[in-house]
Amino acid sequence: MIKKKKIPEATIPTASMADISFLLLLFFLVSTVMDVDTGLGLTLPEIVEDQIEVKIPPDRMANVLVNENGDVLIDGNVIPVFQIKDMLKSRIASKNNLPKSKKMIVSLKTDRKTIYNVYISALDQIKLAYFEVRNEFSNGKYGKKFNDLNGEQQADVKEVVPIIISIAEPESVKK
Repeated sequence: MIKKKKIPEATIPTASMADISFLLLLFFLVSTVMDVDTGLGLTLPEIVEDQIEVKIPPDRMANVLVNENGDVLIDGNVIPVFQIKDMLKSRIASKNNLPKSKKMIVSLKTDRKTIYNVYISALDQIKLAYFEVRNEFSNGKYGKKFNDLNGEQQADVKEVVPIIISIAEPESVKK
């Protein structure tokens, strides 16, 4: 009787498969760019030990309230988010000639359930109002935009048009 020889089946050698997969994993980890959220760039006030509560006159304050639906209320008037800048510019500019203790303060207060994008849009609109007032003042005084001024001139404009934004603690804001 003749014995038939079994032919081994063809297989792919897997001895170096672990090495190859490890090298691929390492390659993708090194070459992938990780997106890191940077957050908001805000300068927080310094801690003061002895705080004194000061009453601020209503004509110095601009209260911006944002409810959970994204409705904006500025001093009792309901407006869309994109009109915040236009409402605040004239009020900020009207305080340019006054001393620093009499400058305009913009208070932003939101509802706890306000959509984050609406909050950021409202904050951006407030900052844009200040930036445009600075540009208008620097154009009138120096004939250039604020960003084109030298450091001393920019400091002078910042003294006349300081950005004073009060971000109040979120709470339930009803319309």
